[in-house]
Amino acid sequence: MTYFQGIFLGVLQGVTEFLPVSSSGHLLMMRNILGLGEVPVFFDILLHVATLIVVVVMFRKKIIELLASLYKWGVRKADDADKRNMKLIGIILICVFITGVLGLFIQSLDLGSTPKVVFPLYLVTAVILWMTRKASSGKTYDNLTLTDGIITGIAQGIGVLPGISRSGITISAGLYRKMDRDVAAEYSFLISIPAILGAVILDMKDASDVLSLVSVPVLAVSFIVTIISGFLALSLLVRLINSGKFYYFSFYLIPLGILGLIFF
Repeated sequence: MTYFQGIFLGVLQGVTEFLPVSSSGHLLMMRNILGLGEVPVFFDILLHVATLIVVVVMFRKKIIELLASLYKWGVRKADDADKRNMKLIGIILICVFITGVLGLFIQSLDLGSTPKVVFPLYLVTAVILWMTRKASSGKTYDNLTLTDGIITGIAQGIGVLPGISRSGITISAGLYRKMDRDVAAEYSFLISIPAILGAVILDMKDASDVLSLVSVPVLAVSFIVTIISGFLALSLLVRLINSGKFYYFSFYLIPLGILGLIFF
């Protein structure tokens, strides 16, 4: 893998992991266009770790708050605010459990990652995003329920399909459940943390061959580029969600899906 290919894939991962356009679908497309063939699993893992760093840094305030409440609950010093945070942690855990079960089931179906699968699912993602344009809001973290956790868990599980954006479908699910826009965005990425960690752990067993195919300098550059592009993309996404323009991404996915069905 060349520096150009590593940088290109790093930018693509950083941007598409956060913007609701499906990172797996775009990486599949670009790998075919660049003629990379099968990229080592560890390269994917490294890029996912980079995006995980972006999420943790961007939402560090809420993450630290939840961890502090978890500690205070463990030492029996939790106050009312900590108890509300523990409720949120419980909802996140239920969500992630459902994601794991459904995600593993979908992967076991071995639907493949071919253009015939990806491009129709781009259109599905576009419809999901378009339907959020009139979503009402009002729910804060204090108002979240078990049903919210179940629905977002199902949404995140479906997001393992190439062409279905994980961020797109989970943020949309939050908006459909009447979460405030900033809550829907932050919650979507909070539930992504254990999901990404789980995927990294599962893929580690297949990651031994990377250095024979990708040099350390290329890996390092790709990692750094993913972090930088990820910060920029996530900052843009949050601004668009808060301004009610989340559905604008459907204007990109619809022509992309149609053109893909015609030419691929």
